[in-house]
Amino acid sequence: MRSSAPTLHDARWNDWKWQFRNRITRVDQLAKAIYLSEQDKQDISFCLNTFRMAVTPYYASLMDPANPHCPIRMQAVPTVAETRVLPCDLADPLNEEGDSPAPGIVHRYPDRVLFLITRQCAMYCRHCTRRRMVGEEDHVITETALQAGIRYIRQTPAVRDVLLSGGDPLTLSDGMLERIISELRRIDHVEIIRIGTRVPVVMPMRVTPDLTRMLRKYHPIWINTHFNHPRELTPASRQACEALVNAGIPLGNQSVLLRGVNDDAAVMKELLLGLVKSRVRPYYLYQCDMSQGIGHFRTRVETGVEIMRSLIGNISGYAIPRYVIDAPGGGGKIPINPEYVVSMDEDEVVMRNYRNRIYTYPQHRES
Repeated sequence: MRSSAPTLHDARWNDWKWQFRNRITRVDQLAKAIYLSEQDKQDISFCLNTFRMAVTPYYASLMDPANPHCPIRMQAVPTVAETRVLPCDLADPLNEEGDSPAPGIVHRYPDRVLFLITRQCAMYCRHCTRRRMVGEEDHVITETALQAGIRYIRQTPAVRDVLLSGGDPLTLSDGMLERIISELRRIDHVEIIRIGTRVPVVMPMRVTPDLTRMLRKYHPIWINTHFNHPRELTPASRQACEALVNAGIPLGNQSVLLRGVNDDAAVMKELLLGLVKSRVRPYYLYQCDMSQGIGHFRTRVETGVEIMRSLIGNISGYAIPRYVIDAPGGGGKIPINPEYVVSMDEDEVVMRNYRNRIYTYPQHRES
């Protein structure tokens, strides 16, 4: 950021609480970090009447201050396009509220639940699928809702996997987060606890030795983070990922396919290989959801299919995510991939490989 703000080598800059307290939330603050025309300022102010803005100084420092098409800026800075609601847009595109049997709980799949424990994030991403609730105000789950959610999990033996999300769970204090995790750990049928967080991307200094020491007490812990562009893989974010992996926490990444940000095969390849180099396993590539005000980010599905086609066979399999559409209305994640089976009958399977060559595999016949 331009101004007298702390720099990379200043202790305050590397203090996650300073980063959180000093998030950019107003147009005049943003204008100190990047160039804004008078029209930009008017458009952003208009957008802020509906959707809140919060950008950490760290993430703002990654923006190209002069380029409105900077992929970092596009994910963080509001535009007037967000105020345009398309006929297909939905307030709750994944029907999370319809699949919520208890406060903060989304139970869609048989053996796992989503537990929304906060509405606050370090940064409010412009493509957020939960913009109907996240960012309206900074608050964590109430004690009443927390206990109701834990009680539901305790009383539902089929639940073996709990995903903590929000908002961003890593914006909570170590003490609050440990309290929730420790209560879940006391439930015998909860085998896996996962955390969904964008903190390693937008506020990597939050990953402190105290945090990793706390988390490693409650294994198995898994974390999925959310890198969308290779420029987000900075030395600081890599260090945060390294600290989590060194604490025995497997890291996955969930990217969203975003028009103008990463809807390009070369950009996606650079991102995926950079993630693997940072010991982060690419997990999902999401088609952008149908949330209100983010239609300008959505690509055609063919774009995602062609990106996947360009990746499969050309980079290592463990660097390739699953391309999915989280089906509108609560249908869950549905894989969308290039078609490699040409035909299949009782005698043989005819397949096309990544080079468009045809191969045949004989079907096994019971003798």
